[in-house]
Amino acid sequence: MIVITPVPGEVTGHAAQMYADDVAEDGFVFAHTAALATNPEAHAAFENLLRAIVPSIGLRTYELATLGAARAIPSPHCLLAHGRNVLRADVLDEQTLAQVARGDDSSLPAQDAAVVRYAESLSTHPETMTDADTQELRDNGFDDRQIVDITLAAAARNYLSRALRALAVPIDEVPGISPALREALIGSRPLT
Repeated sequence: MIVITPVPGEVTGHAAQMYADDVAEDGFVFAHTAALATNPEAHAAFENLLRAIVPSIGLRTYELATLGAARAIPSPHCLLAHGRNVLRADVLDEQTLAQVARGDDSSLPAQDAAVVRYAESLSTHPETMTDADTQELRDNGFDDRQIVDITLAAAARNYLSRALRALAVPIDEVPGISPALREALIGSRPLT
């Protein structure tokens, strides 16, 4: 990792809460949490952004936009973390999640597949996006506020995923992800 991260036991405020949340849920502090704890105010702002996005689109659509963006980048950190979130929230079953992680959206309902495609386009070639991209979301039942929030969800994932990659944050083993699903989500990338 490029940055020296705050030492557990020496952090206070929001950074201390970030560490405590990881330990309470998984028994250790994730490397990405430690990196983000270097600027806890930015992490808090990011969390506030997500809290402003999710209510209009719901957790399912947020996670699908996140998955589409993380798959496109690709972001092993976010694919693992949000893959687990998708399973825990019962957004997708493990088999469908593995298919989507591999780029096969055929088992998704049309509305979900449109969200994943939109997030993927935003993450790979935003300069080619046109009104047709937002029209596909509109045709699948999303209103203007939801389209903005789907866009923000995918863009937020790009921001965080690209920051973690630029900082060379190690990929942690994420509890609750089977070896087969891990392989589908991130392939054979080493946990370094």
